[in-house]
Amino acid sequence: MSTNTGFKPKKSVALSGTSAGNTALCSVGKSGNDLHYRGYDILEFADKAEFEEIAYLIVHEKLPNKEELKTYKEKLRSFRDIPAGVKVALEQLPKTCHPMDVMRTGCSVLGALDQEDEGHDKAAAQDIINRLMGSFSSILLYWYHFAYNNKRIDVVTDDDTVGGHFLHLLHGEKPKESWVKAMHVSLILYAEHEFNASTFAGRVCASTLSDIHSIITGAIGTLRGPLHGGANEAAMAMIENWTSADEAEDKILGMLSRKDKIMGFGHAIYRESDPRNAVIKSWSEKLSKDVGDTVLYPVSERVEAIMWREKKLFCNADFFHASAYHFMGIPTKLFTPIFVCSRLTGWAAHAFEQRADNRIIRPSADYTGPETSEWVAIEDRA
Repeated sequence: MSTNTGFKPKKSVALSGTSAGNTALCSVGKSGNDLHYRGYDILEFADKAEFEEIAYLIVHEKLPNKEELKTYKEKLRSFRDIPAGVKVALEQLPKTCHPMDVMRTGCSVLGALDQEDEGHDKAAAQDIINRLMGSFSSILLYWYHFAYNNKRIDVVTDDDTVGGHFLHLLHGEKPKESWVKAMHVSLILYAEHEFNASTFAGRVCASTLSDIHSIITGAIGTLRGPLHGGANEAAMAMIENWTSADEAEDKILGMLSRKDKIMGFGHAIYRESDPRNAVIKSWSEKLSKDVGDTVLYPVSERVEAIMWREKKLFCNADFFHASAYHFMGIPTKLFTPIFVCSRLTGWAAHAFEQRADNRIIRPSADYTGPETSEWVAIEDRA
């Protein structure tokens, strides 16, 4: 066997900085710290809009008027129940499995029961997305209550928002208005973010002319990886251990000296700051006051200050999401599935874009193996 010792492969940069297609959905970090959905600056509406308005904008390409929004929300409510076959499948999943596995499995089973036609009619595909948006909270929390409480819950509520429905199913009662507003903000901030890993995975799947459920299932599987989703869970697992801001400073400085990974800071695209951070940070502060917190928010603020002082690293959207979700009584293990309930909108819109101007996505690779190899009969192999 010979090897080419002079061969110098190109260093893999994992497509970083490489344009992989066109999109009219979202622009990220053009000025260093901005985020726009279809040309709208998120800072103009993150605290004002309902999530369903922005979901409609992303999926249907325009802001809805009052009647369109009312009809849209009614349609989403009509899809909250889940088929008996999905419930049977969910009941087979143990409490030890990751909730993202539940989202992935629920989407896949639903796709087997509610199959997309091979013609990929856009209106029909949009209705599939509406069903997923209406039922993702139902899928997650039906499993959660069955697995943890041995209880089959009624997943249909009278809440007229995705965030309100999620909180109602989780806690078994109508949520506070401030919590519903906080969920609107959270879902809006996570709704779309250009060609991130899960979105790109979805577009690759769409480029093969696969069905909508497979596209979304593939995106969920990609988001499940801790290098993409889960930073807010990791941040929560870290900050909940500290009982004061001073303790947090001591521990963070120790982590930095050991070069430990600290989740929730920095970003591959933004150069100056993540525009989503200031918005969710303000909501974390509001919610902390509502619940009388005197530890977690001060700890979070101190960690933010130290990371900037020591490393010039800014919080991304995930860091203050951790405390905001915690103040609403959301278990840490359910943080990333909320991301799914939101990013579904972006995944869907990217799938429609890919289908409208499709060419199969098939990049090349830099070969790093031996230049030539000689075949050896099996009886002569060592």
